[in-house]
Amino acid sequence: MQLRYNYRVYPDAVQRQALARAFGCARVVFNDGLRARQDARAAGLPYISDADLSKRVVTAAKQSSERSWLGEVSSVVLQQALADLNTAYRNFFASLSGKRRGPKMAPPRYRSKKDTRQAIRFTRNARFAITAGGRLRLPKIGDVAVRWSRSLPSEPSSVTVIKDSAGRYFASFVVETATEPLAQSPGEVGIDLGLAHFATLSTGEKIKNPRILRRAAKRLRKVQKALSRTQQGSVNRVKARLKVAKAHARVADARRDWAHKLSTTLIRDNQAIYVEDLAVSGLGRTRLAKSVHDAGWSQFVAMLEYKAKRHGRHFVKINRWFPSSKVCSACSTIAESMPLNIRSWTCVCGVTHDRDVNAAINVLAEGRRIVAAGRKPAAETRREAETLNACGGDVRPPLAVADADEAGSIRGAA
Repeated sequence: MQLRYNYRVYPDAVQRQALARAFGCARVVFNDGLRARQDARAAGLPYISDADLSKRVVTAAKQSSERSWLGEVSSVVLQQALADLNTAYRNFFASLSGKRRGPKMAPPRYRSKKDTRQAIRFTRNARFAITAGGRLRLPKIGDVAVRWSRSLPSEPSSVTVIKDSAGRYFASFVVETATEPLAQSPGEVGIDLGLAHFATLSTGEKIKNPRILRRAAKRLRKVQKALSRTQQGSVNRVKARLKVAKAHARVADARRDWAHKLSTTLIRDNQAIYVEDLAVSGLGRTRLAKSVHDAGWSQFVAMLEYKAKRHGRHFVKINRWFPSSKVCSACSTIAESMPLNIRSWTCVCGVTHDRDVNAAINVLAEGRRIVAAGRKPAAETRREAETLNACGGDVRPPLAVADADEAGSIRGAA
């Protein structure tokens, strides 16, 4: 399987200037190619092929006086910028025709030099290399210092140099890695994700929500106020914006590190992991949006999925419409309603349930039932579901009569 390994790089002043030049040239080539195709479409001309576009906006442009400075950067960087444009067009056309799974894709848009995140990509044709001294050699940029937090498992096929909004530089390598199966474990766990507790396990263990964004709110408010007091276009505003970006980068890094540690622990201790497939994009449009995005459920579930695949564990996503909170894990009776303010309830069979623990137990039972029925792996099932959605299949359950004390039709379904 292919994995991406990210490392922090520290270019010097001359190398930062060369990288800025490469970022700008890649952006110009991308925008020139997009403009050429848009002009051809407006004039009623045929779609410009990839080869013709490369000759026009790269080869011929280098020989013109207006774009002669494109020759100062590696040609691979320019070709990869066009490759990104061609990929964006192919995805857009495939989405229009219904061949591409998932949500509809918008047409490509122009890249702005005001974007705080910039990236360029070098493939093997660029002949980038890792020197004996541990530096990353990039054509027409030089040998860049890298902080190797771990060794690469194999020869990388490409490297992407990224400058994020906080002004940090990263080298991202794509490498082929072999699976590393862990020793068999008798454990199985169902996971119910939430806000009061980030995760509740079917074993009864509750993992506290770190609320990383909430904890950093005081510092974020301070730097944001300082930014709002600066004058537009001033040097102090640039400095203040960078402080805001660095504060948010620390929050994102802390959340990612916490999710990595928790997902690794669950994968190591359990042979099978079952988790609900939450509609995070929908929950992100509610009054709980800030807390939902602060939790980072999607990032955590994605880590569980790829780590399970890499280490030989079973990973199953449960249908988001499965009423895990409303089903009694003892007698399988389904409650009529389960508003979010009810944290514990007693079934007609006399068993008292903690809402989250009961949901996690039901997720575990449903996951075992799906595996016993021979369901396909989670990734294949998701692709099939996206194909059905793209072809007009139903993505919502049938309408239900709302209870008198509910604001929606099936508010307590999960």
